[in-house]
Amino acid sequence: MTGRAISNLSLLIAVALFTIAAGLASAATAQIVAFGASNTAGYGVGSDQAWPARLEAMLRAKGYQATVANAGISGDTTAGMLERLDSAAPGGTELVILAIFGYNDARKGISLAEHAANIQKILDRLHARGIRTISVTPYVSDLPRQPDSVHLTAEGHATLAARLLPQVIAAIGRH
Repeated sequence: MTGRAISNLSLLIAVALFTIAAGLASAATAQIVAFGASNTAGYGVGSDQAWPARLEAMLRAKGYQATVANAGISGDTTAGMLERLDSAAPGGTELVILAIFGYNDARKGISLAEHAANIQKILDRLHARGIRTISVTPYVSDLPRQPDSVHLTAEGHATLAARLLPQVIAAIGRH
């Protein structure tokens, strides 16, 4: 083989490897974290019926390679969430869906000002890491709730996942 033929073959191999690598990258799984307290964890319905599991199933049904990690801990406050943020949203996380409400903070004597400040710190830390965020707050009105009027029913979780689906698809793009 001549030097030119070897050079052309090397170039062809490099292009093929690049094409394969690009294909693998585009098929990568979108790493999403559902971050919150009991309504994220699935209190009263189980984690398999909670909105994060339902959202992941909906994404996959539409052909998206996505995982939605459930980082909900019942009874957690914004202060607790702030402490566990980095472990809940590890490196590689693309999107965090925030389901942060004031119930647990109020029960534990955390002021509205501290609640708001903690949420802002969470957002600032995620955005500083290049992680996109979506808040569930605009999507929870009028959802079916359990008798305690706080926790979602299985139907409420399904509806929330369906309401979030278009926003999540827009945030992650095609994977």
